[in-house]
Amino acid sequence: MPHKITLTGSATGPLREYDRYVAFDMREKGSPSAPKGLKKSTFISYTVFVAKKAFNKTGLTKKSIMHEKILIQGEPTLDIPIDECPGEVGVICFQITVLPNKNDKEKNQPEEKKEPKQEASASSEASQNTELKEQEEEQAPVSQPVAKEEKEEKKEKEEIKPIQLEVQQAPTEEKKAEEKKTTLSNQPKGTQDLLNFDDIIVPEEFLKTRPNPEKTQKVIDFVKRTGRLDEPLTIEKESKILKDGYRRYVVAKTVKMDQVPVVYEYQK
Repeated sequence: MPHKITLTGSATGPLREYDRYVAFDMREKGSPSAPKGLKKSTFISYTVFVAKKAFNKTGLTKKSIMHEKILIQGEPTLDIPIDECPGEVGVICFQITVLPNKNDKEKNQPEEKKEPKQEASASSEASQNTELKEQEEEQAPVSQPVAKEEKEEKKEKEEIKPIQLEVQQAPTEEKKAEEKKTTLSNQPKGTQDLLNFDDIIVPEEFLKTRPNPEKTQKVIDFVKRTGRLDEPLTIEKESKILKDGYRRYVVAKTVKMDQVPVVYEYQK
């Protein structure tokens, strides 16, 4: 019986295209509890190989595969060259499935489950309306000083609303900051931002030079093994002009990276 393997998660490196198949890297954590006396297992890196036809049917792209949660079913292989398989284990994929997000599950819920909620809300609205009518009847003979107090209470409530909106917006901004931190944590040390490769402007003095082929190949091997550059590129903040790291720029172009890690140099 051949060994079967199942993986869940997102791609940890860029999508690599070959003649009849595509490849990308994934990573899974081992069991949190190991038998007594043994060391705990660490992360295991996998390189997944998928036929182009099967991959195209999923609707995934080079960018979306880094964010979508996917399910891989296949079996391990030892016949892939080391250059094409930077992961610790190579996996021949027989089936690839995009797993739905929580928001998608809520949208796909049957209408029967939603209808009781609507009925409950309708009944609550009806009870609220009856209570309001009763309160209006009781408050009809109220004197003018009481009406003034009600106006002042309304003003206080209107002043409180903007403050509540600001408090609600604060957590969303914190979430965005946390998401940016997680994306940058997978990048080389010192990375300030991820910049689209096509937005970088290369000066002519760099284009006239040719980086050392041996050093360039070492960086290419590092990217294939880890899925990222070894250092960020230095970019001028306003103009997006490349100031340092032309070799890494050439490597990013060679492996067809959509985004590259950068550190900004501000104009004086």
